[in-house]
Amino acid sequence: MLQDVYTVKGMTCGHCVGSVSSEVGGIDGVKEVEVDLATGRVTVTSEQRLDYAVVSAAVDEAGYELTAREDK
Repeated sequence: MLQDVYTVKGMTCGHCVGSVSSEVGGIDGVKEVEVDLATGRVTVTSEQRLDYAVVSAAVDEAGYELTAREDK
């Protein structure tokens, strides 16, 4: 399993967290999504490295903006 950490801009409440978790969690291969509302960090556990554009599109669909992926 791989773990990537992304930064999402615009989340302000629990509903935001749920929306992002649901959309990103629906990407093929994603096993777990953890969202830290205070920092905007989204930790995604997946079977393989996810395409940044796919994650960005899922976050956009939830109504927010993906601004970065942390390098590991």
